Amino acid sequence: MALNLATDNKITWCPGCPNSQILVAFRQAVTEMVDTKELEIHNLVAGAGVGCHGKISDYLRVNTFNGLHGRIIPVLTGVKVANPKLTVVGFSGDGDSFSEGLSHVCHAAQRNSDISIFLHNNQTFALTTGQATTTSPVGFKGGTTPYGSVDEPWSPTLMMLASGATFVARTFASNIQMTKEVMQEAMRHKGFAFVDIIQPCITFFDTREFYTKRVKDLPKTYKPDDLNAAFAIAREPLDKKVHVGILYRTDKPSFEEKIA
Repeated sequence: MALNLATDNKITWCPGCPNSQILVAFRQAVTEMVDTKELEIHNLVAGAGVGCHGKISDYLRVNTFNGLHGRIIPVLTGVKVANPKLTVVGFSGDGDSFSEGLSHVCHAAQRNSDISIFLHNNQTFALTTGQATTTSPVGFKGGTTPYGSVDEPWSPTLMMLASGATFVARTFASNIQMTKEVMQEAMRHKGFAFVDIIQPCITFFDTREFYTKRVKDLPKTYKPDDLNAAFAIAREPLDKKVHVGILYRTDKPSFEEKIA
């Protein structure tokens, strides 16, 4: 019998929202890994935070739950410590993890917790109608910044590299194939895996055209074991060029291995 990861719940994202592309990519990633026996579906746990991204747990026929706003990562860490045999993934948003729960994602990277975090990065608090987050660009106009944000945005990939993450990647939601493949590599990785998924909000901050013009695959000669090269890519101004792919990957003992 073919694996069916869809639920009967009606998808309530805005029509055309790239969150649906992330959902498709994850379903495909899991289905292929189950088919190749890399993954047992009953050993998969998927958590989600609060925000538009959090609806994804309603649309996945796997073990799922929602955590408090910004607090999904410590719960996932606890799940993995309690049962290291599980494959533990988390969906979060730039508002959820980089505005509300920043310390949690940084400490999970520092510990090298063996979990995968898929960040739906639309650069706005979309569920509450478009306020600025820590990843919003200078000049972003929203409910809390009607004259435009004056804060320099944070780079999630740069912060995760600086925090010690052993797997850091970036993808564009509209490239479902790449997002699927990177998700699979993240779930295979032993240690903290972080994927920054550029996910334009078509209702409150539609950046589809902006990123379509700028997103580029990493050069074929790029080596993800070079931390300095990864930092250089993460520091690139997003208004010039946005490289996608696996920025960095290294092997280190995981948090669970160290405390066992």
